[in-house]
Amino acid sequence: MSSPDTPAGDGRVVLDADDVSRALTRISHEILERNKGAEDLLLLGLHTRGVPLARRIAERIESVEGTSVAVGSLDVTMYRDDLRSHPTRAPHKTSLPAGGIDGKTVVLVDDVLYSGRTIRAALDALSDLGRPAAVRLAVLVDRGHRELPIRADHVGKNLPTARSEKVRVRLAETDGGDSVSIFGSPAGTAGGEVR
Repeated sequence: MSSPDTPAGDGRVVLDADDVSRALTRISHEILERNKGAEDLLLLGLHTRGVPLARRIAERIESVEGTSVAVGSLDVTMYRDDLRSHPTRAPHKTSLPAGGIDGKTVVLVDDVLYSGRTIRAALDALSDLGRPAAVRLAVLVDRGHRELPIRADHVGKNLPTARSEKVRVRLAETDGGDSVSIFGSPAGTAGGEVR
């Protein structure tokens, strides 16, 4: 199933379901190692595909640590700097655990890191919700081409791409299966994505 912001067709699959699973397991262990356990840890998935990724990471952390990790979701629609050029985005619901974010180590979870503008919007949204002790970023794919000084702390796959290419992440929860594909367009044509 194609999402509206990606082209139809199969593209070139760069991560299959097993690769996605291994990447999430590695990210989970890196988060635990950096945080020295699961204490005061909160995973916030960015809509849409960051939410199921955050839940999967939380499940893996619980299987290792034997303790559950708080998971929430964050909608950054109203904090984006491209609302004028993309006004049709439907807002989602931000959902925080009962304890909120104050004093927590918040790990933002997203599917693709590209320009950094979505993460900048997420940081703005977080500042309206409270004051975490630390904020970190976990992404399934880092495709490069940053426009802002933002770097992921935990990356499933660094995937160098051309600006004319598009990266499509499919997840079982939203698309019926797990994969990451690259769709190319001829060099010099308009392309890229708004992530």
